Amino acid sequence: MQGSANLNVMIQAARKAGRMLVKDFREVENLQASAKSAGDFVSRADTAVEAAIREILTEARPNYGWLGEESAPVEGKDPTRRWIVDPLDGTTNFLHGMPHWAVSIALEFKGEIVAGVVFDPAKDEMFIAEKGAGAFMNGTRLRVSNRGTMSECVFATGIPFGAKRTLPAMLHDLAQVTPASAGVRQWGAASLDLAYVAAGRFDGFWERELQPWDMAAGMLLVREAGGFTGPIREGEGIFDRGEIIAANAEIFERFTKTLRKRPA
Repeated sequence: MQGSANLNVMIQAARKAGRMLVKDFREVENLQASAKSAGDFVSRADTAVEAAIREILTEARPNYGWLGEESAPVEGKDPTRRWIVDPLDGTTNFLHGMPHWAVSIALEFKGEIVAGVVFDPAKDEMFIAEKGAGAFMNGTRLRVSNRGTMSECVFATGIPFGAKRTLPAMLHDLAQVTPASAGVRQWGAASLDLAYVAAGRFDGFWERELQPWDMAAGMLLVREAGGFTGPIREGEGIFDRGEIIAANAEIFERFTKTLRKRPA
């Protein structure tokens, strides 16, 4: 895929972030004896990686706005465009030495995501998409799965940690989806869950209480791979409450109806 100048700079930033994180990931293994030191180290690494991404993107497009997990939002001189960045999606996996985490970078134009990159450095998988140009992984075009029977589908989700207010709703969701499906996976990185839907590895994904940087790039990947995305609450925007449903075209409507059986 021959991407735009914006997409190319996003890929450049993601690769630099990936190199930094892979180096830090090796260091985490040496810190596991002390949970606090490991946690502090990962927090510092997360912040440093976001700064590196921001430097590359800002140098290339100094007028664009910024929304990142680790820093305050910035409204750019060009109010129609902003970067949406998660420097390390799957921090808990990273902290525990599990190689399933990603860098997520999206570009928003007039409220719509027009370019997205999700990079999994541990597996060297680069997922990219631009509006109207398709979705790709390491140069290979992506297509969502074509499974049309819920009982054959594998879904992904994120289960709330701690005392999250959405836990009762999620437990209800699981009670609806699990018996009707071939299984539900909880892998701890929403951007990669969405990328996997785009790649046909998962047939669908849903989660509550996400932030824009968790799903912006992944949403575009799904759409450009032929899938659909929507909110859990009918009539709302996905970013309004941070709730998303994503699936292939064959089962999206039935999957959505299953999750909306009880008002959320």
